[in-house]
Amino acid sequence: MSTLTAAQRVAIARHPQRPNVCDFIDGLFTDFFECRGDRLCGEDAAILGGVARFHGQSVTVIGTRKGKTLEENLKCNFGMPNPEGYRKALRLMRQAEKFRRPVITLIDTSGAYPGLEAEARGQGEAIARNLLEMSRLTVPVVAVITGEGNSGGALALGVANRVLMMENSVYAILSPEGFASILWKDSSRSAEACEMMKLTAPDLMHLGVIDDIIPEPEGGAHTAPLQAVRQVDRALRRHLSSLSKESGAALAADRYQKFRKMGAAASQKEEL
Repeated sequence: MSTLTAAQRVAIARHPQRPNVCDFIDGLFTDFFECRGDRLCGEDAAILGGVARFHGQSVTVIGTRKGKTLEENLKCNFGMPNPEGYRKALRLMRQAEKFRRPVITLIDTSGAYPGLEAEARGQGEAIARNLLEMSRLTVPVVAVITGEGNSGGALALGVANRVLMMENSVYAILSPEGFASILWKDSSRSAEACEMMKLTAPDLMHLGVIDDIIPEPEGGAHTAPLQAVRQVDRALRRHLSSLSKESGAALAADRYQKFRKMGAAASQKEEL
């Protein structure tokens, strides 16, 4: 595994040409059928979801969507979902539960959209509802952090039996710039914040927050996207195969306990 600094990994995770959810869906799945709308308010392009086949198995796929150009990012709100997006994701997860389909989530977001309109339409409740409902699904759930995974906006798709991170992705409570602004009132100290936050895949693997690290091509996934997609494919097959052997009750119980004990386990490892 490469010896990049945390700040360098953040830069790679944010690279505009890094594979996004559309690339992964095209490369990993067949027969993808997109489902739109939350059936309550509207459609949110920041979350892409639907039904597909993964090596012949029916699955539900949900991911946060970033663009690679300014025009694409404007259409999907720079990957920052509104409550409609999280409600759409929840609708698809409930559908997966009904039809016994494993759920695969692909996470790459700087966080949920914090605008006044989103809050007025129930952003906090939508995220909290996803946390609750995901914790008790009785189908296998695998989450993959493919780029940035920040704040509750990422966690709303991340309550999974297996949480995987691509080698140069990051997963944290907020952005390093936000962390530095709060702690030191100086966002320019973001590189220092990166080291303190323990947001890289190796850090989080050591702390027990994630379950596996997916290798990337040298220089980052954007340097060889097809190779990166193949690595994700291998990891998903391995973990889904393992989870498929467990009962629905065991899947729900293990997922619940995994997140209940996460903070305590991480604190103990830090002390060691």
